[in-house]
Parts: sequence; C-alpha cells; structure tokens
Amino acid sequence: MTVSGSRGRRERLRAETTAEIKQVALSLMAEGGPDAITLRAIAREMGMTANAIYGYFPTRDDLVTTLINDVYTALADAVDTAWETTPSAEPAVRIEAWADAFRTWALVNPEGFRLIYGDPVPGYRAPEGGPAPDAARRVCTGLTALAAAAWPYARDYYQDSLFDWSDFDPGLLAKVRPAFPDLPPAAVALALRIWGHLHGLVSLEIYGHMRTQTASPEKLFQEELAQLIRTLGLPRQR
Repeated sequence: MTVSGSRGRRERLRAETTAEIKQVALSLMAEGGPDAITLRAIAREMGMTANAIYGYFPTRDDLVTTLINDVYTALADAVDTAWETTPSAEPAVRIEAWADAFRTWALVNPEGFRLIYGDPVPGYRAPEGGPAPDAARRVCTGLTALAAAAWPYARDYYQDSLFDWSDFDPGLLAKVRPAFPDLPPAAVALALRIWGHLHGLVSLEIYGHMRTQTASPEKLFQEELAQLIRTLGLPRQR
C-alpha cells in the first residue's frame, strides 16, 4: 500500500469514527437527556477507552460544540434551500415552504432540535461567539426574510406598533439590520411573532405534548400557518 493510500485509509476511518461518536452522543441524549452526553458513556457504547475518545474530542464541550454546529448548519441548509427554490413573487408560498422545511427537519432530527432549542447541556460552556454563529445568523436572517417578504402587505396592521430599536437584543440587531437595513422595528417584532407561531407548535410536537391532544398535528400546523398567512394580508397567485 502506498503512503498516500495508507493516509487516505486512516483519514476515512477517522471520519467514520468521528461520525459514530456524534451519532452515539445524540442517541444518548435522546434516551437520557442533555446530561447523558459524556465522553466516558460514549466510549462504553462504542467499546472504546475514554482515552481513545479524547483523541477525537479533547473535551466534552468540544463534542457538544461540534454537534450543535452540525445540526444547526443542517437546519439552516434545509430552510435556506426551501426559501431559495420558491419563486420570490409568491411570498405566501415562500413562507409556507420555509415553515414546512423547518417542521420537517425537526421531525426527522428531534435530538438535533432539542440540542439547539431545548434544555442546555449541563455545565456546557460555548466558545466565544457561540457554537454555531454562521448557522444562527442564517436562521435568524431567514426568519427576518419572512417578515420582510410580508411587510409590504402587513405594514398597515402595525402602524401603531410601539417597538423601538432599544427593545431588541444588540446581538439580534447585529444580524438582521445589515441584511435588512430598510425594515423598521415593527417588522423585526413581526419576525419574532412569526417565529413564535412556527416554533411553538413544532416544539410541542417534538416534545410529545401533542401526542395525547390530537392525532393530526400536521393538520394543526398547516391550519395555523394558513391563518398566519391570512393575518399578514398576503395575496396568493392564481
């Protein structure tokens, strides 16, 4: 075997082991909650020594940061693709596509959803700037894009809004104002309202709170989405 072939095999095996470590970590979290993610527990599940795991992730926080970045990026990719592949002339359809992509991703990746939006991993210290700054920015600006698309039709409903820029977290404004410099504070507040509509029902579904309430959580989500579209005054192309 050539040196380059041997190196390629080692790199492939390392990538496969890294992927398995991350999958086992998410499985442990699904079974025992965020505090079940420990390098020793993962090592036991994989039949490895703890020292061997440290060769891939020096600390538990390094692993958690990688997991959050991976799943958050996957979510950002899913909603961005839904938005970008829907005609911009149809804002109602674009908002529906983004919302459906968000819910679909969450249902396929419930552990990832919990890792991003659920209870924090006990003792975890995120790196400066957060564990997934690019993905967080993309999802945040994606949500604001929903409000921006609706704003020409919805602005009259929010003429009496009392929101001012001082009402928002500086970190939020640092993401959305450069991307949408013409949006007023009321439109940013609208983005948060839209987020509440979408995230609320999906979170209830992911955490099992809908299971005993309705056999049709998708129907409930779609009707809530349709009502949101109506309240925004968005037209539909015929």
